[in-house]
Amino acid sequence: MTEASRDTRRAMAAIREILDGRDPVRDRPQVLITLDHVVSALLLAAMEQDHRKAVAMLNEGTVPHVEERIALHASRTGDRK
Repeated sequence: MTEASRDTRRAMAAIREILDGRDPVRDRPQVLITLDHVVSALLLAAMEQDHRKAVAMLNEGTVPHVEERIALHASRTGDRK
């Protein structure tokens, strides 16, 4: 299995845990609060509890890559929305 395949499996497992049976649309506020907690905690852990580095990584690394992934999804689906 490639590392990309492993990343996809990890992401899907994380999604299942974050949703925890909740509907992502109907329960959007609660789901997004959980996502906020996960992202914050993981950034702090990866940046050795340095909140300045965690915020910098969010702004300079994480957000641009998330935007790229969303744009890729839009291009693959024909940008239906």
